[in-house]
Amino acid sequence: MSKAVIGLIAGMALGFAGYFGGFWAFLLVLALGAVGLVAGRLMEGDLEPGDFIRRRDDHQRMRDDRRQAQGDWRQ
Repeated sequence: MSKAVIGLIAGMALGFAGYFGGFWAFLLVLALGAVGLVAGRLMEGDLEPGDFIRRRDDHQRMRDDRRQAQGDWRQ
């Protein structure tokens, strides 16, 4: 099944939820669809659980790299 067909089905599901269930049903279907998408990507191996978490030293490392690129690096 192509991605366009999957997008069409998802859009129709959201449309039906919004029309028949109201705004809160629309949001519920949207949230559950996002959870299902992430779960599917995790099972297929396209995502790793570590993709959602950034360690603190990574943030410090990025800041140090930025300062070094600007020439404001002191040791």
